[in-house]
Order: sequence, then structure tokens, then C-alpha cells
Amino acid sequence: GQLVESGGGLVQPGGSLRLSCVASGFDFDDFNIGWFRQAPGKGREGVLCFGNSDGTSWSADFAKGRFTGSSDKAKKTAYLEMNNLKPEDTAVYYCTALDYYCRNYGWDEYNYWGQGTQVTVSS
Repeated sequence: GQLVESGGGLVQPGGSLRLSCVASGFDFDDFNIGWFRQAPGKGREGVLCFGNSDGTSWSADFAKGRFTGSSDKAKKTAYLEMNNLKPEDTAVYYCTALDYYCRNYGWDEYNYWGQGTQVTVSS
């Protein structure tokens, strides 16, 4: 299976961005989608898990109220909508796929991983 992210870029503080993650090579409907990020000089952290398969969900505290996961099954595409972005949100963002219910899983517990897309929040 393969995941390909897109939609990253440079955005001003307070702005919004929507990342896309296109899946191929596996049954997208049977998988939940996780999003991770890695800021410069820091470890990778979970952002949220969206219940594309079963409706479960999990979000990191920093993501609650600002970041939203969604999907379009017809397009086999997952999305991460990010609002009110802050400079500390600057990171490479990755999508992942998991054939189990959502919770705060570690990176290695997912089944598939994308290559990442850079998000930079700066004025």
C-alpha cells in the first residue's frame, strides 16, 4: 500500500491549510487514518486519528478545536484541515493508515505511512 500527501506550504499565523493524503494499493474503506508531525529538532508526535473505517477518533490536545480529519472514500483520499495555525505548528506532516480503532498509537503501530509534506507557519 501507498500513501501520498500533498497540500503543504507556507502560511501566515492565524491562517488555514488543508492537507490531502491519497491512498492506493489497499482497501481504503477498511482503514482509519492517522496524522503525525515532526518539527525541526523534535521527535515525531501524533496529531489525530480519524475513523475513516469505524467512526472512532483521537486528537492530541494541541489539535483539539483547530485540526479536523475527514475523508472522501470515493476518491480514496483523507484530509487534515488545520485552522488558526501557529508558528509552533511548523513541521513535516505525515499521514498513516491503521486497520484498527483509533487511539493514541505510536508511529510503528500503523500499517502504512506517507512520505510527508512540509508545513511552515511564518509571517
